[in-house]
Parts: sequence; C-alpha cells; structure tokens
Amino acid sequence: MSQPLPLTGIRVIDYSHFLAGPYVGRCLAGLGAEVIKVERPGSGDAGRQHSFVLDDYQSGYFLQLNMGKQGVSVNMKDPRGKAFMQQLCDSADVFIENYRPGALNKLGLGYQELAARNPKLVYCSISAYGHTGPDAHRAGFGLIAEAKSGIMQMVGTPGEAPPLLRISLGDMYTGIHAVAAINAALLGRVTSGKGQHIDMALYDTLVSMHEYAVQCHTLSGGDILPEQTGHDMPTSTLYGVFRAADGDLVIAAQVDEAWKRFATLVEQDAHQPGFGSDARFHTLKGRNAHREEILATVKAWVAHNPVARLLGLLDGIDVPCAKVQRIDEVIDDPQIKARGMIQEQQHPRYGTLRLPNLPFRFSDCDTTIASVAPDLGEHNVQVAQRLGLSADEIARLVADGVLYTQEVKP
Repeated sequence: MSQPLPLTGIRVIDYSHFLAGPYVGRCLAGLGAEVIKVERPGSGDAGRQHSFVLDDYQSGYFLQLNMGKQGVSVNMKDPRGKAFMQQLCDSADVFIENYRPGALNKLGLGYQELAARNPKLVYCSISAYGHTGPDAHRAGFGLIAEAKSGIMQMVGTPGEAPPLLRISLGDMYTGIHAVAAINAALLGRVTSGKGQHIDMALYDTLVSMHEYAVQCHTLSGGDILPEQTGHDMPTSTLYGVFRAADGDLVIAAQVDEAWKRFATLVEQDAHQPGFGSDARFHTLKGRNAHREEILATVKAWVAHNPVARLLGLLDGIDVPCAKVQRIDEVIDDPQIKARGMIQEQQHPRYGTLRLPNLPFRFSDCDTTIASVAPDLGEHNVQVAQRLGLSADEIARLVADGVLYTQEVKP
C-alpha cells in the first residue's frame, strides 16, 4: 500500500447524531479525511446510549459508527461556543448534519451562514423528508421512510402486518448516497471553486431504490400493484427462500439456463419424471404462470434434505444459492474473514473490539480504520490548538465549560 488515502487533507465536521450522519463521517474517515465529531456537553450523541450499551460512556453502536474520528464537545449556548464552532467550520471542507430542517439556523450553523463565511464548504444535510416539500418540517426516522416508501408493504406474508426490517435500510442507504454526493461535490469544487448544499432525504433515497415496483406500476398503466408475496418473487420464478430439513436457504434459478440445470437436478434427485424437460417451465413467463405447481415440487424436495446437501448439489451445477445464516455464522464465515469484513480494534478500556469493516477496497491503500471512537470531548485541546487558540484561551474555554470533556474512569 503506497498511495495516501483518497481524502487525505480533507477536514470534515461531523455535527450529526444516531446513524445516517455518523455513518457518513465514518466512511469519510475510512477514506482518509480528518473527521471531527462534535457533540453536546453532558450526554453527547444519543447513540452513545443505544444498543449494545457497555457503560456510562460508550455503546457498541457509537463505537462502530464513530471510529476514526476526533471528539469535540462544545456548549453552543455560550456565545464563545458558537464562535468556536464557526471558526472550526471556517477551516473545514465538509459539514455533516442530520437535524430537522432549520434547526441549525438557530445556532448559527445553517448552510447560508456558514457558506457566507466559507464559500468552499460542502454542506451535507440528511433528514427524513428533505428541506423542501410539504413534509419537510416533519420529524422522522428510517422506520417512517421505510413505511412510506412502499418497501415495507411489499415484504412479509400475505394477510399479515409487514415485518420490521431489522437493519436500518433508510439510514444506511441514504448515508452511502451522501458519501457519493459529498465526493462528487468535492470533485466539482476543483473546477468551480465553490462548495454547495447537499440535501439528502431518507424518503427520497428509499423511493429511488425501487428497481421494479414503480416502473411496473407506471408502465402498466396502473394495472400492476406489487403486494406481499411471502418467500418468493412471483415475477422471477424461481427466486426465493426455502425451508430445508435443518434450516433455510435461498435459491436463485430464475434465469432460463440456470432453471434448466436446476429442474434437471430436481427431476433426478426427487424422482419427478418430466420436471426438467417440461417445456412450460423453460421461459420466465411460463414459469411465472405455473409458479404454484413449481413451488409445490421444489418445496417438497427441499424439505426432505439438509441444507449442506442441497448447497453441495446446487453449487455442483452452478445455480446460485446460500444458507440463511445467523450472525455468528456470518462472523465466522471464511469469505468474510478473507475479506477482512470483521475488523479488530484495541480499546484502552474495553480491550479487543470486533466490529464490521467498511466495504471499500482499493488496490493501493487501506481504508481499515485503526483508531477507536472518541470519548466525549477527548480531542478538545488538540483541535483548539490547530485552530490557533493560545494555551490561555483554551484553558479559559475548558474552565468555563465551553469546551466540555467527560471524565472517564479507567
């Protein structure tokens, strides 16, 4: 690894909390940016008390989303705190926030005010609905956007309430889109010389994810309305989740040639004469039309076999498949180990931490973050020094609580 990380020399102010914003900051830190995490005195980011809580100072949630950052805690109720923050933003390339639209204007940290002082600033806002439109003022989380986007309505068993998605799809997907937008704005700044405001909405992002539902509905003149289908995809037979004798697996044999190999295997292994040669099933349209008949045969075959045997048979004929794994199996998966997707960090209080890595892979630099998430206000003095404040000025800010550092027991 001989190249510097791509964002080396870029300073980011992460004035965000919980998930979407902090994830953006973590990604930018992994790409080499200097990321300064700013929190309120006392409680700090609310994510510090979100599962899994280790003690009074940190949670696994916070450790994962804020590694690689420097920690500053500023009292914005004091005019000196506002002045400190504005001076910090004057020195920055990127500002990240995920508060309700307009909230930071009251603190002197809105886009217009900061951009007037620092025209090169790339200012990224993340909110539930964005900064325009009739819902812009409304509060919301990923759960709200998932429900409103139509995604939640399409999953689950017909006749039952949709399940809660157990990953924060809206926050994480919006976060990585924000990373892309920030990098594009930084690149554009090279020629324009100016930054700009990036307005990201969880709701927008999830609607943009619809790869088939929206276009199927609009292009069919409104005739097609995706509904809950349970464990398979009615428009892509055979593509779904199946229960084996000792667990669950997914099978993706929706492409014609893969289907023919798969159907021949089922015919031979399940003693179903003619299943592999049935011309009705040789096109996607035909398979979709006879979906229930196909599912009955496949489900019966899968149910009488252990997962390992089925995976061996399917891998042998190059039909995509996988076991539905628990998290402990994911962590121990040789592929995940080979890709370094569970990284280890050494924490001075908690010892070895094992947390998900970022998925970025570059040929000539390493984006794995070595430094752990900061304690509340841990780097106040260092950041203030880099802004040019004198030792006496820093001492007064600390003594007056403008710069707050939480005392942490070893």
